[in-house]
Amino acid sequence: MSITENYTKLREEIPENVTIVLAAKVRSADEVEEAINAGATDIGENYVQEAGQMHSALRKKAAKVRWHMIGHLQTNKINKALRIFDVIQTVDSPEKAEAINKRGIKAKEQVMPVFIEINIGSEDSKVGIRPDEHEPFEDYMENLIRDISQFGYLRIEGLMTMGPRFGNPEDVRPYFRRTKKIFDRIKGLALPNVSMKYLSMGMTNSYKVAIEEGSNMVRIGTAIFGERKCDLGKWETGKPKKELSS
Repeated sequence: MSITENYTKLREEIPENVTIVLAAKVRSADEVEEAINAGATDIGENYVQEAGQMHSALRKKAAKVRWHMIGHLQTNKINKALRIFDVIQTVDSPEKAEAINKRGIKAKEQVMPVFIEINIGSEDSKVGIRPDEHEPFEDYMENLIRDISQFGYLRIEGLMTMGPRFGNPEDVRPYFRRTKKIFDRIKGLALPNVSMKYLSMGMTNSYKVAIEEGSNMVRIGTAIFGERKCDLGKWETGKPKKELSS
């Protein structure tokens, strides 16, 4: 099936209230443009350099979609990221939040929507805030978001997690369920600069379970574009070699 057919089928299958973010890692501009023409509204990129190249290649089409940073954001890439992305989904520490806030204020940029990234499975292969390092984790997350909410340039709009990758997607359900409980707890606090609109959770192999557990944003690559052809030459250097959102 073509990219257009894959996207159309997926969009018909997934509830209207769930946003599909295209995981565009190492995809070509032609592939992404076809998905946009099919109705895609949100594009996710793992690396700032690739996102900039894709944004330029798509030209006017780039302005028709929202751009999400869904990969590990290096501190030295923040300034460029602020010029490209509409949302940063991968704030994984108070230090990262502070760095984004300082650079946003200095550049006099508009307020940046961000998600707090949770490594809900406490896996060494993934980035994000780990429960095993901060138990009781629910209390830690509440205090963390209270602190980050004081940064004037940031607006916390949700949580993002990948969850462990299992052969059987059902095995990730308890991890998604715990993330949703944290999301609901924070949403109920009604904190300033915190709107908790989105729970970004679920990828090609797990999006169905994620949606059942309350996700309203999924990051899909393979189900739309087909298997990824890994181009290591395009990867930025100096970043952790962690699993990618797709």
